[in-house]
Amino acid sequence: MPKIEVNENMFFSLLGKRMSDDELVDIFPVAKAELDGHDGDTIKIELNDTNRPDLWSASGVARALSTYESGNIRKYSFFSTAENSLDSEGREVIDDESALGIRDYSIGFAATAETPISEEILLSLIQSQEKICFNFGRKRKTIALGIYRSDLIKYPVHYKAVDPDETKFVPLGMDRMMSLREICSEHPKGKEYGHIVSSFDRFPYLHDDNGDTLSFPPVINSARIGAVEVGDRNLFVELSGPILDDLILASSILACDMSDMGFEILPVKVRFAKETKYGKEITVPYYFQSTQKCSVKAVEKKLGMPLSDEQCRKALERMGVECDICADEITIRCPEYRNDFLHEVDVIEDIMIGHGLMNFTPVMPKDFTVGRLSKAEEISRKVKDLLVGLGYQEMIYNYLGSRKEYIDRMHVSDEKAVFIMNPMSENYEVVRPSILPSLLESESMSAHAVYPHNIFEVGKICIRDSEDNSGTVTKNTLGFSSSNNLVGYNDASSVVSTLMFFLGKEYRLESLTDDPRFIAGRGAKIIVGGKEVGCFGEIHPQVLTSWGVEMPVVACEIYLDDIL
Repeated sequence: MPKIEVNENMFFSLLGKRMSDDELVDIFPVAKAELDGHDGDTIKIELNDTNRPDLWSASGVARALSTYESGNIRKYSFFSTAENSLDSEGREVIDDESALGIRDYSIGFAATAETPISEEILLSLIQSQEKICFNFGRKRKTIALGIYRSDLIKYPVHYKAVDPDETKFVPLGMDRMMSLREICSEHPKGKEYGHIVSSFDRFPYLHDDNGDTLSFPPVINSARIGAVEVGDRNLFVELSGPILDDLILASSILACDMSDMGFEILPVKVRFAKETKYGKEITVPYYFQSTQKCSVKAVEKKLGMPLSDEQCRKALERMGVECDICADEITIRCPEYRNDFLHEVDVIEDIMIGHGLMNFTPVMPKDFTVGRLSKAEEISRKVKDLLVGLGYQEMIYNYLGSRKEYIDRMHVSDEKAVFIMNPMSENYEVVRPSILPSLLESESMSAHAVYPHNIFEVGKICIRDSEDNSGTVTKNTLGFSSSNNLVGYNDASSVVSTLMFFLGKEYRLESLTDDPRFIAGRGAKIIVGGKEVGCFGEIHPQVLTSWGVEMPVVACEIYLDDIL
């Protein structure tokens, strides 16, 4: 979840009053936030909602809290609409068709401050820029945001795709001219973000009407126009990316934040290279959100408590949401900085928070129920007792691991493995498809321990299943292994026989010849009720070598859900 750090004095100034840490702890849930710490003059805030990027800044959190306490909805007069376009006074961004298919859109707005920008405000803007680009903009893939010195810009600003070897400028943090391709390979930001566009023949480029460079989005600003410093007053904010709605929303969030910090927001006309659902041009900041509806009856049904029309209206106003209520139907106008009302449940959630969770009366359950263990838990506990009685030691493993562990070292296909789309580390990129790799990992670390090694785990695995609605299925599974210099097929078979006897299950075995984890002819499938519920056998020497295991190992895996 996003975390932000805000200057204490600036935050309380935006909030309109000072609050103790205890008061902040009590009120932060209104903004779906928690107090993560308060060190000196720095307040650390953890945000608990990924679909509210408007809250990822000091201004956003302060706006939510002050609106909740006062019930007064903040009004912003600098937004254009489809019916009313504000005068941009010659400020324009022109998108060239050469950028289509690379990063299609660039939009922006200007801002001016009555007093020179302080260090606290500049740091807050930089933090907002980073959070929007990294979290909402998927590490700049869908949103790249740059802030520039507007005094040095001759409008209109031009956005196009250019030759990466011929186009050169002095990037921020450097003191020499570099081509766009050189920036990708030599500049720290180029190494970090250059891959986003490096596969294209031409790279995005932003310059003013004099030909002076603003930036190479989404990588780096220029060292001159793009180097905003303490003491500047006039700024130009630009956003580029492939999804227009995301860019417009991000620009609205930043414009509202800057307005709350004392900036005057100045509209900029954007001319697109192609027809969009908003036309060929818009003036940014631009209000594009649609209304959402729900019924008062739905509110009562979902929240379990009747609320009057007036209570619903006041609750929404405390969340900064305007509404009309007529004939049991609530119609809300989404705030300029939000676009998260996708269903009537989203409206009801805001009513719940705005009304105050402390105002809902607890209700005792009316139905009499008796708690009991599920059948899956019952069989799991029985299997654990049996394995412990047979001299096995229980283990507990992670459910996430690497491809090397679950696929490569087991010499199996990744056909059924479930991969994490954006893993934080390659060590946690796969949901385990089997318990056997975990058992072999323990064995690889235990050569110093006295033999025999008898270990087991009852846990979950996850595999792909095209017949399931989610495309995957999770199974409660038993895995056990035994290792010593004399262990063989019969040792595993005797344990399986004992388990099935005490579980009261009739079973038969079939030869296992096509599983690369086991020695051909030294493994078996376990069949219960005509269905394969597991397998066991002697682990193949190639697998043992991959794990660095020198002793023979027999192992078994049984899907407990399939034998209930």
